[in-house]
Amino acid sequence: MIMDIYGRSEHDPEFKVLEASCPNITTEYLSSLWNLVYQSRQQNQYSKPMPWIGMYIALASLLCVLAMVADLLHGLRNRKLWFPCKYFTLNAASLTVIGVAIKLPMDLTTLMPGAIDQATKLGSMSFMCTMMANLLPSLATMNDKELVSNMIAVVVLVISLVVNFCIQLDTGILFYISEGAFFSYKTPFLFKFSYVAGWVVPILMLLIIYACSSLAILKSKQILESKYQTANQTALKDLVLPDGRLTVAKLKEYVTKYWIMAGTGSPQFLTVCSISTSASGVICAASTGFFISLMIYRFPRVGHQEDYKSDYKWSMVVIFVIQSIGVILGTIAPLARCFATLSFDLSIKWIWKHVKICEVESYRTQKLYDWKYSFIPFLSGGRKCKIVIQHLKIQSIILCVGFQKTVLVACKMINMITILFMIFVLFCRSCWKWLKAIMFSTSCHTLGEQPNEHLGKDEDLRGYVLQLHEDLQFTEKTLKRFLKSVNRLILKAEKQPPKNLMKLLSKSHGFEGLAKFNSNHVPSLLPKEYVNCWSLPLVTLTSIAMSLPNIEKDMVDCLLNGVSEALLYVTLVEESLNASDHDHVSIQKAAETLWVDVEVYHKWLGTKLPSPKSKVNTPREILQWLRDKAKRKVNKVESMDIRSRSYGSKYMSICANSMYRIAETILLNYHDNIEQVSQDKLFAHVSSMIADIIAACVTNLPQVILMKCRESVIEKREASVQAAAQLLGETAEIIITLQEHELPRLNPDELAFIDKWSGGDDGCVGTESNGDETWLKKEEKAKKKTAKLFVVDKAQKKRLERKPGLEAKRKKRMLRNQGLEGGRKVVKLTGAEIGRLVFIFSLIFFDIISLAGKEFGIVHIA
Repeated sequence: MIMDIYGRSEHDPEFKVLEASCPNITTEYLSSLWNLVYQSRQQNQYSKPMPWIGMYIALASLLCVLAMVADLLHGLRNRKLWFPCKYFTLNAASLTVIGVAIKLPMDLTTLMPGAIDQATKLGSMSFMCTMMANLLPSLATMNDKELVSNMIAVVVLVISLVVNFCIQLDTGILFYISEGAFFSYKTPFLFKFSYVAGWVVPILMLLIIYACSSLAILKSKQILESKYQTANQTALKDLVLPDGRLTVAKLKEYVTKYWIMAGTGSPQFLTVCSISTSASGVICAASTGFFISLMIYRFPRVGHQEDYKSDYKWSMVVIFVIQSIGVILGTIAPLARCFATLSFDLSIKWIWKHVKICEVESYRTQKLYDWKYSFIPFLSGGRKCKIVIQHLKIQSIILCVGFQKTVLVACKMINMITILFMIFVLFCRSCWKWLKAIMFSTSCHTLGEQPNEHLGKDEDLRGYVLQLHEDLQFTEKTLKRFLKSVNRLILKAEKQPPKNLMKLLSKSHGFEGLAKFNSNHVPSLLPKEYVNCWSLPLVTLTSIAMSLPNIEKDMVDCLLNGVSEALLYVTLVEESLNASDHDHVSIQKAAETLWVDVEVYHKWLGTKLPSPKSKVNTPREILQWLRDKAKRKVNKVESMDIRSRSYGSKYMSICANSMYRIAETILLNYHDNIEQVSQDKLFAHVSSMIADIIAACVTNLPQVILMKCRESVIEKREASVQAAAQLLGETAEIIITLQEHELPRLNPDELAFIDKWSGGDDGCVGTESNGDETWLKKEEKAKKKTAKLFVVDKAQKKRLERKPGLEAKRKKRMLRNQGLEGGRKVVKLTGAEIGRLVFIFSLIFFDIISLAGKEFGIVHIA
């Protein structure tokens, strides 16, 4: 009995039918035919999922196309016709998606007998060329380590693709058709050569350009960083203000300067303007042209149903359509980047420099020279071994320098196409302007005046322009475009202010609320005393306001919306100015976790806040209920074993401790008058404290804007300055409003910490008062008792107010703050206050002498 390799016997029913139908054929031959039929059936069974794998390839290709189109729209929207890489960048995720999108040319075994099958496989090669040309500027957005790792990944991917494609050219799988013959070409070698020249050579050239551009980017970043530090020092000198307060106008001027520095010194922009990027655009356009011509002349029948006969079946049509669209749309950005140098004044010197193709900029090979003279740490080995290694290193680097110069010369030769085209366009443009000037006499006058328009302002900003080549200056039109872009961004942000936050801030009349929410007379329940942050008291006070059941829902929602918008800016302040403190970071994370519970679920640490049907209705009962609940939660966490505490236990204890201290402080402030306080008054009081805390916090926004402008990482600098401009536009009205308030006497660095604003325990605990006094009366009385007053008559006040300049304004503001607008006030003075009074009178005496000297020109006191 004959058995085949698959275990089928010649006595199988199907085999008997085959043997009966072919009586003249031997059994051995029938067995071999039976094996072939069985293998074909099994192959068809195994290839059933292949169309869905093709859809997986189509989905990956679609993601790449959408990312490239997103970069196109982003460049058009922001009027950046050099199309920076924002969405389609080189990273681990994009490389994974690209690897899936080019699976067809990597497939060595699947036959492509149909015309559309072969066109799709070849189109994937053009799609890879297009993606590489689009991704080239994104090399400048990485730091050194990311650049090295991503370049290694790109090299491995591209080399694998090229090797697999060449293997398929050699085996003939690309030329296979269902009849088992090659295409009707007279010389198949020329046919293969055209495939190599059309796809393999462009991809390898782009890979080499990637390597050369990476070396140039490493050195150019160092040059740009050095020039940025010089311009930064100049900008800081211009920022010094006599009164120490940053106005919105000064902030706009400051943001504009750093916008110019970030825009002109962007590594991505300077990479786009380089000859390597221009050469990659030409290569991409040539590859696309080759693909389109091949599709038109070689595969005219693409699209017929019988043209896709591979295992991928109908999915090949989807892949072909998506990748063809990607090839055409993806060529726009690389081709437009060829003309990015039009942002500069194209002088005869610059053109002549590019005509000398053998001259290469030093910074493009400087990194290799740095490695040449660097020291290699030797782990072991004798002197001769070290000499050999050092000699091999030097010779290898010399070879790399020569190779890189050869590549750059080739890029210059390719770039001559775009230079000649630009010269032709500029010549036609100049001729058109000359004809217009002759035909219209009024135009001549206009043309003569245009170069001087806004020239003075642009000349002031030219000191903040960063550039690699001193002989290549930005055009005035380019600088104006930078100015218009930042002004447009600020104006757009000004039209989208945080309205709910501004409505909440209207309830603030000062910064008294910072001395009310926390008292040193209320001890902490935690063994470790944590510093306060801005966000946690806000969230805790909002929880107290939400726990009042008789407050209208609209008022509570309005407060929630205001606090929600405020926390966006409060978080910015904390992350920018308090991020160095580990305790602040822990409390900020606790506040973020608590706010999700409060805003989304209307709960406080998982506990439902009192509803209108709750038995806890009076303000005293509500505050005591919150205080006791918080105390139990802290005791529960502290009673747990340290090893059994979860990650969130620490945050729970911090939040509960904050609620305990704030609720107890409010109860202490009201004393026995808590029974007379209604829920509406308590809600208004808590809302006022929230508004005061937010107002104090957002006074730090100018410092946040400055810090965002002075981003230290060069790859993030442009995005950081853009965020600063956005923030300035949104909060301009808030900054202007808060500048009317008098800030406490604190150092600028201390204004970022809420504990510095509270100033101890003054104003937090209520003073002695009659039983009928409300909180507002007690607050006013405490304010009058703690004010520092001294005796000054009306004549003395008038003499001070007549003083010119900033000194008179300072004296007048001091008098107004001390309550001397209405005449004479006499109080008892302590010994320290008498000494302070003598010091003040001595200042006034010297001011009068100085004023007299200025009036009569006989005395001058510095």
